[in-house]
Amino acid sequence: MQNKISKALLRKKFSIIDNPIKPKWIKVKIQTDKINEIKKTLKSNRIVTVCEEAMCPNMSNCWAKSHATFMILGDVCTRACSFCNISTGKPNQVDHTEPIRVANSVKKLKLSHVVITSVDRDDLKDGGAMHFSNTIHEIKLKCPNTTIEILTPDFKNKKDSIELLSRCQIDVFNHNLETVNSLYKIVRPGADYKHSLSILKNIKKLNPKLFTKSGIMIGLGEKYSEIINLMDDLRNNNVDFITIGQYLRPTRYHHPVIEYHNPDYFRKLYDDAMSRGFKIASSSPFTRSSFHAEDDFKKLKNLTLNA
Repeated sequence: MQNKISKALLRKKFSIIDNPIKPKWIKVKIQTDKINEIKKTLKSNRIVTVCEEAMCPNMSNCWAKSHATFMILGDVCTRACSFCNISTGKPNQVDHTEPIRVANSVKKLKLSHVVITSVDRDDLKDGGAMHFSNTIHEIKLKCPNTTIEILTPDFKNKKDSIELLSRCQIDVFNHNLETVNSLYKIVRPGADYKHSLSILKNIKKLNPKLFTKSGIMIGLGEKYSEIINLMDDLRNNNVDFITIGQYLRPTRYHHPVIEYHNPDYFRKLYDDAMSRGFKIASSSPFTRSSFHAEDDFKKLKNLTLNA
């Protein structure tokens, strides 16, 4: 009960804090080609996408290119992160037909690279790891040449979940830190910075062939030095790829935007990331974990082949 009260008070506090004026570089270009086709396919297979649930600003751009990030295990999360627009509450039971429906959608859309993510499912013994595994298996049965990237929750206190996923036919393992360590209690309540780092470290140990990836949002009130420290933490845990994007407030009840950073700021962060040994870094106002995921995976693969 205390967590629910605290959350309500926090949301009330957020609602009276205004964002700074949105700058000119925060603009979204709407594209309509292929969007209706994707919507029809997803609807017919009863598929949820994080693109819609999280109100991603890149949705029309990605969907125009037949890119979409599938969100499995329902659309209700057991956590209440202050930046996220996905509903919080008691999730429905796991739909065991979902892996097949996701695979059918991947085949119908002729996706050569697919990103699979999920809500946090703290109610499940394995946090949903087996459902991830089943979904990956079904995709590979129907689309053996499709490469797969998973963006996972932290599976906190869920034994053997990471070991299970390390044995799956995936190409990229992504787990987002989301923000710097000092902001975790207000931005990612229920999560733990060091635990998230350990996930990225352990999956690499279990399967060294996997590319590992993590992303953050900036503009939440973090210091530049904290972002640099986060980069160093990721590299110390052998993470290959970092994404850095501008936080955009979903509603007035979510964490406010403390600052909009200009493109030059993002370019400097890109240079800092590459100088620290990341194989790839993506840093821009509209960068998101799954934005240009296929192109970035191809770059990673080519870098490895040419190494």
